[in-house]
Amino acid sequence: MPYTDLRKGRFSQSGMVYHITTVTKNRTPYFNLLANGRKVVQQLMESQNDGTAETLCFVIMPNHLHWLMALHKGPLSRVMQVLKGRSAHTIGEPIWQANYYDHAIRQDEDLRQIARYIVANPLRAGLVEKINDYPLWDAVWMNPSGSDSLSG
Repeated sequence: MPYTDLRKGRFSQSGMVYHITTVTKNRTPYFNLLANGRKVVQQLMESQNDGTAETLCFVIMPNHLHWLMALHKGPLSRVMQVLKGRSAHTIGEPIWQANYYDHAIRQDEDLRQIARYIVANPLRAGLVEKINDYPLWDAVWMNPSGSDSLSG
């Protein structure tokens, strides 16, 4: 089944929070290079700056991205198309698989619990022993001092 058929009938709604997971082409670990990961972070920030999405948290793993975001403008498919296109352009090659997984967060789901799960990915993968040792993540629930307020 072609990718476009998988998205037929999908509906995204402004104001909803989504957990997005998207994988690199052939699961290539493009983000083992910190500079590549930082380019994706720049594009997440650009989505926030242009008003299309608010980043609540993210983690960029060696071969995929987890992004918890509030959709503000446009369909989710367009936000993802722009994010992938711009990040691939700044890295200089087509790095993403065409598809992505999205989960609309229900009102009864705990955003902080989801954020904790997302940012703990490098720990579960054995990439670091402490999350603060991993450079490619952030959450709005972090204090400026760097201490974790996700526990609240």
